[in-house]
Amino acid sequence: MEFKIISTLLGILMLAMSFIAIYHKKMIVAVIATGAVGLFASIMYLFLAAPDVAMTEAAIGSGLSTIIFFYVLNRIRLNDKEGRESDEIDEIPGKE
Repeated sequence: MEFKIISTLLGILMLAMSFIAIYHKKMIVAVIATGAVGLFASIMYLFLAAPDVAMTEAAIGSGLSTIIFFYVLNRIRLNDKEGRESDEIDEIPGKE
């Protein structure tokens, strides 16, 4: 009984965060919502007795992906501040 309640609640939270990630105007909020979906999925995997999948989802799904998204957003903002186009390809750092 408790498992059904918790899994239903986690599913509803995952759906809510998914809709926030899709429809929110601010990109930062959308990225955080996407990370929250991964975090809720990892909790769900723990309840389904799959700790290895839960650890992987927490590390990759909500951790690494969110960090990469924020890195890319930061790079886009830096390019925009310098007056360059966002889709312009920079040279690889360290290569001459």
